[in-house]
Amino acid sequence: MHRSCSTSMILALKILYENMPLNITNRCSLFGKHLQSISFALMSNQSQQAPNVASFNGRLSMDGSNEFPVEKDRYHLYLTPGCPYAHRVMIMRKLKGLEDVISQDVTHWYIHEKGWFFDETENQCTKDSINGFKFLKEVYDQTNPNYSGRITVPVLYDKVKKVIVNNESAEIMEILNSDFNEFCPTQAKRELNLFPKELEEASNELLSWITPHIILGVYGAGYSTSQEDYESAVSALFEHLDKLEDLLSKRRYLTGTTITQADIKLFVTLARFDIAYYTVLKCNVKRLVDYPNIWGYVRDLYQVPGFGDTLNVEHIRKMYYLGDRKQKPTGIYPRGPLVDFATTHERETLILAA
Repeated sequence: MHRSCSTSMILALKILYENMPLNITNRCSLFGKHLQSISFALMSNQSQQAPNVASFNGRLSMDGSNEFPVEKDRYHLYLTPGCPYAHRVMIMRKLKGLEDVISQDVTHWYIHEKGWFFDETENQCTKDSINGFKFLKEVYDQTNPNYSGRITVPVLYDKVKKVIVNNESAEIMEILNSDFNEFCPTQAKRELNLFPKELEEASNELLSWITPHIILGVYGAGYSTSQEDYESAVSALFEHLDKLEDLLSKRRYLTGTTITQADIKLFVTLARFDIAYYTVLKCNVKRLVDYPNIWGYVRDLYQVPGFGDTLNVEHIRKMYYLGDRKQKPTGIYPRGPLVDFATTHERETLILAA
């Protein structure tokens, strides 16, 4: 799996791998191999040269003990709805009711040669309302001109210090899960915990095979450079989709009866499967709708406020079909498939298997 991921990283200009961290194992904490984060440093007010960093992994402080105190309307998100990693954060922000606490801007779905850019004339995109920049790269350069990683979304940005706090989706999810609870609009949203300690071990075990073989597996298949690599990747993908189908025949959600961060991470991949991955990434052995339990699970989550209302099908189609114009020179993207996520699922009758 590591070899396949390395091959895909070389093809970083391909649609979504452009939007992944330089060190893919940082995103794959789900392997259970947590790497020590690269320390986050700000540019000094003095004439010292900023250190070379490949990611931003800053955290907020509830007590004001570090440079990023928790405050309402201080932080901003830069997002791209077509990207599954940005979509994770969009769901978290919505579930916790933080729309009036943390502002956001949405980049264009197309990956320019200079990276993500802002264009408010495109449907459901915005300008950079904070700095007026044209390219997201300018936000990175503003933070540290010696940044050596990829220009990725999502980005959590400090509007006061004018720097990026964090650009790792899993870490931003953790920040939104608990750090802003005092600003949540209802008690239910304050108490909502997508990272329950008692389910941490179970979530990590599940994600240890879901991440490399499903979440990243679609890219391993789509960006293989030989038939042998493709056969290996696509076989592993559908082998683990079969495993997931069996699991979800017994459980409503991944860990049982409670939605967790693991469900969010899986949902953003599965929701894109029939829409884009099936065709664009050659993951066409089966459609998602051919798996009764997986398909019911996706519809179940979609119908939870915060999931379906953040799924931007237009951006997904355009990003995957038109995002690489060298491969898609006609500028045509398909109308379908028309995936109806709103049909009845009846999964509320499932109970956790003993």
